[in-house]
Amino acid sequence: MYQRILVPTDGSEITAKAVASAISLAKLSGASLLTISVKEPFPYSAISEMQPVPPQEFYDAQERIANDRVKAVLEAASAAGVACEGSTVEALHPWEAILDLAKDKGCDLIVMASHGRRGMAALLIGSETSRVLTHSPLPVLVIK
Repeated sequence: MYQRILVPTDGSEITAKAVASAISLAKLSGASLLTISVKEPFPYSAISEMQPVPPQEFYDAQERIANDRVKAVLEAASAAGVACEGSTVEALHPWEAILDLAKDKGCDLIVMASHGRRGMAALLIGSETSRVLTHSPLPVLVIK
């Protein structure tokens, strides 16, 4: 069925459901799992003296948070006996980083969480999941 499943993580409660589903599916199909946490780039402004956080402090915090998110998925997969590999990447558009990793690693399924925004919030804010759905050549399983 599936051989390599990618599950992005942002550390949210709904993402934990997607991770659990991806682990179960990987275990059932004998697939390996990959996980990714996307870090935000430093928000440079025209007036650099007005930055609330120094760039290195920002990068260090982003790296720590992303690594913690990936570590949680790696530990959950390991506890279930599923092989898992994790990575972090900095990207302006997380959906692009997710699709790039899926392509580079030869994934055949992406499992993502739906954050359940509806109405104007969904229209204005958008969703990384809907962008992945729109642009992915691979099947995408959306967990609510």
